[in-house]
Amino acid sequence: MKVRVMSWNIHRCIGVDRRFKPERIAQCIGHYSPDILCLQEVDRGVPRSRNLYLDHYLADQLDYGYHTWAQAHALTTGAYGNATLSRFPIIKRRAIDLTIANKKKRNNLYTRIKIERRSLHLFNWHLGLSAKERGLQVQRLLRCNTHGDLPSSSRIILAGDTNDWRNLLYNSAGIADSNYHAWSEHGRRKPIRTFPSTQPIGALDKFFWKGKIDAEHIYPGHTKQTRVASDHLPLVADFTLS
Repeated sequence: MKVRVMSWNIHRCIGVDRRFKPERIAQCIGHYSPDILCLQEVDRGVPRSRNLYLDHYLADQLDYGYHTWAQAHALTTGAYGNATLSRFPIIKRRAIDLTIANKKKRNNLYTRIKIERRSLHLFNWHLGLSAKERGLQVQRLLRCNTHGDLPSSSRIILAGDTNDWRNLLYNSAGIADSNYHAWSEHGRRKPIRTFPSTQPIGALDKFFWKGKIDAEHIYPGHTKQTRVASDHLPLVADFTLS
């Protein structure tokens, strides 16, 4: 079973040209047509984004039958967080708080997605700005019951904006030790650079996976429009679930 997953920090649908254009984000997503979409920095009810619920807007525009959202940070009016959209049924969801001490609020949105007779466990996260903070966040997620209680044979994907500029997270925070696979973070391929979108120098957006999953190809969005639509490029992964 082939499944395409996209991860994208959409920067509230505000592009590098400082224009709020949710329709542009929708067009970029539609170009790659992912089956499952992991989004970060998704506004709900915020004046800067016309008070839209951006996850609802994108789901409606792109005909995703299943979607869910988890608040990371409350604003004076509205809030923003992570959203997961799917063409397959979402049968379970949970928000996992990844906020460390007095740092900026961060979270992970867990979803269990039913794909024919298979279950896919998806963790959609947006990690902190310091290496120590990120390491603690990864350890918290790996040790929480939602992750820890999953059978060892489960199909699991970790996806999202890691803010991992130096590509240390995979080997230093326990991801590799937890038997996750990576596309380039093991050092055998060049890192996939996604930030800033106009001239990427940082491989901030990543996928890690384990269980009965094979990655055929992982690559960044490459159209002219994706380079303007957000300050991050989307990251696209073609997986095979067995």
